Amino acid sequence: MVTIKQIAHAVGVSPATVSRVLNFDATLSVTPQTRKAIVETAEALNYATPRNRARKAAAPKADQKIALVHFLRPEQELADPYYVAIRLGIERRCADLKFEPVQVYHSEAVPDGARLRKASGVIVVGLHSPAQIDWVCAHNRHVVFADFSPAGDEFDSVRADLDLAMRKLLHSLEDQGFRRIAFVGWETDSSRSAIGVPDRRLPAYRAWMQARDRYEEALCRIGDNTEESGYLLTRALLESGQRPEALVTGNDNMAVGAYRAIHEFSLKIPGDIAVASFNDIPVAQFLSPPLTTVRLPAEEIGQSAVEMLFEQLNGRVTAKCTILASRLIQRASTKGKGRGARG
Repeated sequence: MVTIKQIAHAVGVSPATVSRVLNFDATLSVTPQTRKAIVETAEALNYATPRNRARKAAAPKADQKIALVHFLRPEQELADPYYVAIRLGIERRCADLKFEPVQVYHSEAVPDGARLRKASGVIVVGLHSPAQIDWVCAHNRHVVFADFSPAGDEFDSVRADLDLAMRKLLHSLEDQGFRRIAFVGWETDSSRSAIGVPDRRLPAYRAWMQARDRYEEALCRIGDNTEESGYLLTRALLESGQRPEALVTGNDNMAVGAYRAIHEFSLKIPGDIAVASFNDIPVAQFLSPPLTTVRLPAEEIGQSAVEMLFEQLNGRVTAKCTILASRLIQRASTKGKGRGARG
């Protein structure tokens, strides 16, 4: 396990600074460059394992530029280490294959399409609306979608199965004896589109709970996918008096906010309420108690997207969608009532 001291040593800051950055401490005053270095170093060290070493492949004939389109601004991406991990996976595999990644971030205006036309191919990261997909494809015919599969089967894409990941997590909580399970998350990803793009975690949660006749509208709180939203939604849930046995948050960022709200109510995790989430960003292992979370293969998604684009550029014409496995990481935040307990 990577330690805060290792991250601090690599960046050249104090362990306290690393801890506060990874816990989204808004009162901490550090430069954007330092914050970026801490987040990226944490991700790099966390995923620097043998399974992520470069795979061999034939090198392209010459250096080629690959446009990396992300409909987040740089500061928004940095606020979610999951997307940083995807980008690092893309950049590492690009280096192996002699590709030059060119960042095309969202701003107040639509990015310049000329940057996409000049690139050999495009990797699009995250959820996107049909209009955004059409815009990308109008500027380059070699496109791969990472962490998202558009409707239809005409595009290359690589992602994790969020429906299955949610069921995997809920089954685990059920096996530990939890029955009243709340959800704090978001319905559409409004940060990338004025229209909003649906996220699969909420409908998967509802379907699983409804199938067992346990769904309670009061236990389902919807906002934005941010740490602050996780805090506000969890606080509102606890203030309502509808305290669940366990809480599932849409991602680890929201779980950090949920921890803060739970601690303010002088409740114990998991004694009074268990908490579980998604992504397994570095901060998950440093929370108190460490957070149970479903590890979505962020860096592998980025690596696979580059390989799929490499195949396109070398003649493959049949589109394919790759689903990478998620993995449940059991930690102390969901130490339950006992396997097989009935409540």
